[in-house]
Amino acid sequence: MSKLFNCGKQLATRATASYLGAAQKIIPSSTAVAKLQCSSSSSNNFPPPFPGDNSREPHIPPYLQREGESVDTLRARLLYQSRKRGMLENGLLLSTFAAKFLESMSEVELQEYDRLINLPSNDWDIYYWATGVKPIPSEFDTKIMHKFIDHVRNSNRESRLQQPDLN
Repeated sequence: MSKLFNCGKQLATRATASYLGAAQKIIPSSTAVAKLQCSSSSSNNFPPPFPGDNSREPHIPPYLQREGESVDTLRARLLYQSRKRGMLENGLLLSTFAAKFLESMSEVELQEYDRLINLPSNDWDIYYWATGVKPIPSEFDTKIMHKFIDHVRNSNRESRLQQPDLN
């Protein structure tokens, strides 16, 4: 474990130095960060997620619907996932939506909501669909999506400056 930690520490130090150097025009190209490798082991070179894929984008595993999950566990997981989005806008919108509607959703609606928040690989897509910036793809054009859109419109002018408390 300490070998892995030391390797990560080395990479972070080098990346910071490369970033600072690039900002000062010391490093002529931005490829220095992409070429970073841990000197303690050559086994840290991870293969691309797909043969021939040389992109530096992280691999996002495909969405798999969970089988045999109880409704209570499903609700608890969706509540957590609604709050922890990695994007503040969706964190606020989805957490307030979940606090308001999750307990009253049927199992079918919970599964639709699960697909809505977990299937798209980009949180901005959910945000843009809900705010009307982009059209909703047919696979996400569901009753739950329209309920979420109504929530986003906030016709009652509810305050949504922070996520609701967990009771």
